[in-house]
Amino acid sequence: MKYLVRLNNFLNKIMIILGGISVLCLMTLATGNVVLRIFQAPFGGAYEIVSFIGAMVIAFALGYTQKMKNHIVVDILTEKFPKKLHRVLDAVNYFVTMIFFGLITWQILAYALKVQQTGELSETLKIIYYPFVYSVSAGFAVLTLTLLVDFLNSLLGKEEN
Repeated sequence: MKYLVRLNNFLNKIMIILGGISVLCLMTLATGNVVLRIFQAPFGGAYEIVSFIGAMVIAFALGYTQKMKNHIVVDILTEKFPKKLHRVLDAVNYFVTMIFFGLITWQILAYALKVQQTGELSETLKIIYYPFVYSVSAGFAVLTLTLLVDFLNSLLGKEEN
């Protein structure tokens, strides 16, 4: 379990760093495009690239957000439950969401493989875009791993790390 937690922490740290770099690239591209528009020379296909990078930013942040519990939680009803019941509900929730996001990871990976095999190109710039799809799949895979760690921690009765 200790090694799984270390792996999870390492992968989440890598993903959040890559997400930060992606945000910087996205902002640079979007800002540069706006500035160049003033001079009637915008980047061609900037919207397409910003969309691809934006998808990566979101996917890369998912696992870290789950790990840090930085998402919105409405617990008006469950905060009144006994601690043991609350832990059981958390375990069920982590298990169901882990399965759900595991399926999403698998389907996105299958789509990336299909796009790679067919040689499909992006609409505007005609570039290969399956690396972006693989990146999104990796982000969801790390989220699934984080949910697995949370599930195991809730079963073992360990506090969130």
